[in-house]
Amino acid sequence: MKVVTFFVFMRENSKPELVLGVRNLAGLEACYRYADAVYFSTDRLNLRAKAKEITLEALDYFVSEVKARGLKAYLAVNSAVSEDRLGDVPDVVSAAAKAGVNAVIAWDPAVILKARKAGLRVHISTQANVTNHEAAEFYRTQGAERIVLSRELSLEEIKKINQNTEVEIETFVHGAMCMAVSGRCHLSAYTLGKSGNCGECTQPCRWEWELHGENGIVAKSLGKYLLSAKDLCMIEHIPELIEAGINSFKVEGRLRDPGYLEIVSRCYREAIDACKEGNYTPEKVEAWKCQLASVYNRGFSTGFYFGIPGLDGFSHEKDMNASKNKRRVVGVIENYYPKQQAAAVRLLEEGVAIGDEIIIEGSTTYLRQQVSSLKKQGKDLARAEKGDEVGLAVDGIVRKNDLIFIL
Repeated sequence: MKVVTFFVFMRENSKPELVLGVRNLAGLEACYRYADAVYFSTDRLNLRAKAKEITLEALDYFVSEVKARGLKAYLAVNSAVSEDRLGDVPDVVSAAAKAGVNAVIAWDPAVILKARKAGLRVHISTQANVTNHEAAEFYRTQGAERIVLSRELSLEEIKKINQNTEVEIETFVHGAMCMAVSGRCHLSAYTLGKSGNCGECTQPCRWEWELHGENGIVAKSLGKYLLSAKDLCMIEHIPELIEAGINSFKVEGRLRDPGYLEIVSRCYREAIDACKEGNYTPEKVEAWKCQLASVYNRGFSTGFYFGIPGLDGFSHEKDMNASKNKRRVVGVIENYYPKQQAAAVRLLEEGVAIGDEIIIEGSTTYLRQQVSSLKKQGKDLARAEKGDEVGLAVDGIVRKNDLIFIL
């Protein structure tokens, strides 16, 4: 009866939006077939200072590429805005309005007010740490159309908020979790002078730590990664999230590689569609979980959705990547020949063979394929070795200096 009720609900309500974080055109290329929208940032006022490939000058072009693929474009302007950064706000908001972004993701009132004055839609960032419906309603009165809720809320709390506000609700469903409240962490600022709230987090929580007593004794612990939270993964709870009325599912990962974005976006798209079509099954869930575990992750948990995570929410024994599958750089593209659908390749680190699965990646390139043809001085090869310069058949456009990875 529960399942029948749920699928009646699904037929009567639209599917939640799937939003992926990207940092460049390669990331967009990797996930656009599965996402409904992407969020990204420019080189100013964002929480991913390393993601600088989309400059204010390039924002117009990037947004046009997003919309050309049928997706919505959300610009994150979510860093702390100190007095010396306040002058950047008009420039960023003006560029966003000119580019025609679908919404600005913000939490600082200075950004919100300028964005609304410019006629931009506003989504309230999780940095605002909204944890109740009255706070959500406050932001709605300020012109916000959507609230990205705090990551520290349970599913029951999210339901209550959603039942008591007219504003749209967005929650994170996959990706890195911070050991501080909704990312408002000062550990990096204290240890290295790099503020996470200004986008420069050095991730001390992912380092190896030991507890030392005054007497010199090293305290026993579950492992050396004492502060490293597991990644959030809600793929096996998509029906509950949809039934809770969440309007938008958000995937963290603006600094992850395009291969990660492709697999994660595809798995969640398939899961959402399976719910809509009435064929979301345990067998499919297991297959999706295996695929998600094949790309970068720190182990998985359900975060705060079903209560406080506790010790099981930390990845004590693992370093930054718990995935058994690793990708390795093997070479670089020297030239591309569109008529021949081939590229000149220099193998720098190791060889490749016919049948190998490879990824060709650059700031504007993402191509996953099998090696189908290798040539050296006009002769076909079954395998090319490290140091060889060979011709490689490619399934799409590649560019000089793109890197080649083997899986």
